[in-house]
Amino acid sequence: MAKPPKLEHSDFSGEFEDNGITVLVDIFRPSGSQDGWTMEVISQAEDLTTWEEPFATDKDAWEEFLATAERDGIESFLGEDDGDTVH
Repeated sequence: MAKPPKLEHSDFSGEFEDNGITVLVDIFRPSGSQDGWTMEVISQAEDLTTWEEPFATDKDAWEEFLATAERDGIESFLGEDDGDTVH
């Protein structure tokens, strides 16, 4: 059984709080690779929002998170009954 690849996490990863709501922003890629960056946002209730397409840079991913939070509100990362959210 193969081990999962080690991941490199961006310095932009971490907790983000707005309007009393805290989410964890995780921006990562396989360690040592030049692959695109994957972004996931996890709410305190463990609702998961994932972007389908990788980002060229970790900063691009972070800026997309900020734009989404500004446009749709931090509440957009809170899950509903339909499962995980994909952007």
